[in-house]
Amino acid sequence: MKFPKQHTLKQIAELIGCDFVGDLNFPVLGMNEIHVVEAGDIVFVDHPKYYDKALNSAATIILINKKVDCPEGKALLVSDDPFRDFNTLTNHFKPFQSANSAISASAKIGENTVIQPNCFIGHNVEIGENCVIHANVSIYDDTVIGDYVTIHSGTVLGANAFYYKKRPDGYDRLKSGGRVVIEDHVDIGAACTIDRGVTADTRIGYGSKLDNQIQIGHDTVLGKKCLIASQAGIAGCVVVEDEVVIWGQAGVKSGITIAKGTELFAQSGLGHSTDANKAYFGSPAGEAREKFKELAYIRKIPEILKSIKK
Repeated sequence: MKFPKQHTLKQIAELIGCDFVGDLNFPVLGMNEIHVVEAGDIVFVDHPKYYDKALNSAATIILINKKVDCPEGKALLVSDDPFRDFNTLTNHFKPFQSANSAISASAKIGENTVIQPNCFIGHNVEIGENCVIHANVSIYDDTVIGDYVTIHSGTVLGANAFYYKKRPDGYDRLKSGGRVVIEDHVDIGAACTIDRGVTADTRIGYGSKLDNQIQIGHDTVLGKKCLIASQAGIAGCVVVEDEVVIWGQAGVKSGITIAKGTELFAQSGLGHSTDANKAYFGSPAGEAREKFKELAYIRKIPEILKSIKK
């Protein structure tokens, strides 16, 4: 998430009430999660296990809960609670705006696009040309939809990321200031849920087709011409490359890459990155051919036991 204008390190430190290490005029351009940071971004880290990863990332401003040696060319924001202060920044630069109409006056809707009754279209939404948005679809603020997109009833685009920090008295939510981006020629079935990015984009690539009742988590990037069947669930921060097929009721772990041309069979649970153009099956999922061999061997167990008893 980029800020509307450049800020200084001192300005950001004053905003969240923390100490800083670095030139007080050090430029701050935005804030992002570790996997999408760029120069000028703030990234937060609150556990020693991840200090090195954050300090050595592309981010040039590190919001951290301990004063450490600052890498050359970077700056530190030293906070007693980086998670809280990251939320403070999101609230400041991307505050929630309540709606007073079903279709916001700031929404932009292209020619020949049909919006069926009882849809909600939030602030700063952009919908391209020749789209059909069926009844009871909810499109939250800042969502971007391309041309020739069809979205069926009950789908929700842009709900909060499922991202929480455990506290002694419960769970704190990491606030979401990112977007959902739907590219051209995408079809989305009924009752699908696609969460917005925390600071960046959750993206559905050109020509991809989603069946009904599919969940896609925050910051996941779905490639071009992918096919996802009903009741599949993809966690946050997953990279799904082009022409991937995911069949019904499959589940995908966060933070992995599903390589181009992968096929994930129904009811599989995928917990690791895949190789291109291979099929996977099972839970935990493995290469389908090997998994089917394992099942064949398992079927032989009763016969083997009978032979042993003899």
